[in-house]
Amino acid sequence: LDIIKPEDNPKKSVINWASLRENRAKYEAMKWTDLPPIEKNFYKESSRTASMSREEVELWRKENNNIICDDLKEGEKRCIPNPVCKFEDVFEHYPDIMANIRKVGFQKPTPIQSQAWPIILQGIDLIGIAQTGTGKTLAYLMPGFIHLTSQPISKGQRGGPGMLVLTPTRELALQVEAECSKYTYKGIKSICIYGGGDRKGQIDVVTKGVDIVIATPGRLNDLQMNNFINLKSITYLVLDEADRMLDMGFEPQIMKILIDVRPDRQTVMTSATWPDGVRRLAKSYLKNPMIVYVGTLDLAAVNTVEQRVVVIAEEEKRAFMQYFIDSMKPKDKVIIFVGKKLTADDLASDLGLQGIPVQSLHGNREQCDREQALDDFKKGKVRILVATDLASRGLDVHDITHVFNFDFPRNIEEYVHRVGRTGRAGRTGEAVTLVTKSNWRVASELIEILERTNQVRIHLTGGKKKSKQQQQQKKPTQNKTETRVVR
Repeated sequence: LDIIKPEDNPKKSVINWASLRENRAKYEAMKWTDLPPIEKNFYKESSRTASMSREEVELWRKENNNIICDDLKEGEKRCIPNPVCKFEDVFEHYPDIMANIRKVGFQKPTPIQSQAWPIILQGIDLIGIAQTGTGKTLAYLMPGFIHLTSQPISKGQRGGPGMLVLTPTRELALQVEAECSKYTYKGIKSICIYGGGDRKGQIDVVTKGVDIVIATPGRLNDLQMNNFINLKSITYLVLDEADRMLDMGFEPQIMKILIDVRPDRQTVMTSATWPDGVRRLAKSYLKNPMIVYVGTLDLAAVNTVEQRVVVIAEEEKRAFMQYFIDSMKPKDKVIIFVGKKLTADDLASDLGLQGIPVQSLHGNREQCDREQALDDFKKGKVRILVATDLASRGLDVHDITHVFNFDFPRNIEEYVHRVGRTGRAGRTGEAVTLVTKSNWRVASELIEILERTNQVRIHLTGGKKKSKQQQQQKKPTQNKTETRVVR
């Protein structure tokens, strides 16, 4: 490092920033000089896909949740690939992939998969914006398998993993790992790395050699800084639920991780929302990406869920929740979202004392207890899970029929993720959200967005239906409950 010592004050030192920047650029160039080349383009368009007319493509996108695509490359734009309507259209030349798809019994690609696969398999960076439960995980996993096994340097010769999936929570990391483990493809090995797990065991598996690392930023940072993992071998990077990672304050950890990931990698980013922070992250870490989003860009609204917003007095919330639980049908399954860990334990304890099978899920519970709670809920041993927002991301339980927001979420993005726990994989669901006076500022913002996207019909309990202007002027009161039904 060059230091300039001014003659008028020999004790004062000034950093030569120009020299520092030059040296850093030289170091960066040297750092990546000897890395092997990357292959990215593995797409062979089928004749059926290639023959789709522009009108047919536009109609397909409109009928499949109004998919909209854009090329974010500066300068001359590229053609957005046509969507694939059948698995054979994209994986015909990969019989092992097709065998896995037949084994799990999928009938056809989900909309996000149909449009994402042709883009990713051409080696183009992708931003995928869609509600949860739409098949985003498989949208990046299948191309990742092909990418890993088609590089010039074989898997065992790279000195480290080839694919990295970063997730905001251990629950989502475990869910991605479970999805990855369903498929056997050319001996690919994966590991899930997360805080609260067996650190020594994770290190042992990594040092023996894996192909895919699925990790939360904190634990991966730990292994990275202690030289237990080589990230220079990563050629395929996924930032899963990027909006949640930003909400949880993980951007510094992500920056540290990506310092050691080669800059010419392929990157896929998924998110349920598209706020300014995620746009900034995409601009920093993706190169000339394409974006595919389903539904509204500012709020990936869950159109398979009937949504009710109930304005109620704070002291009436427990009674309303009890009425809701008493009204549940035998096969109903509900997540009750609360804002505090103490509230989760309190409500779960109250229900348990009534003899109602229930589990709670929050960050203060031991990892083994959290995993047991999720397992009980998935297997139907309990039909009620009381949870903090920890569970609003990455919880993949397809038969959840209801979401009950006992406490209103902190922001609109969190609302989207909570509601997205039901109405998954084409099923319908119902979400009930309680709103008190203290929540009205955020709640009114949500209602305005839903009205603007023509997804809201307003009804009042115990009164005549009022005009839109009157409804906007109406303030929540302590003695009347107002229900807004969103379809």
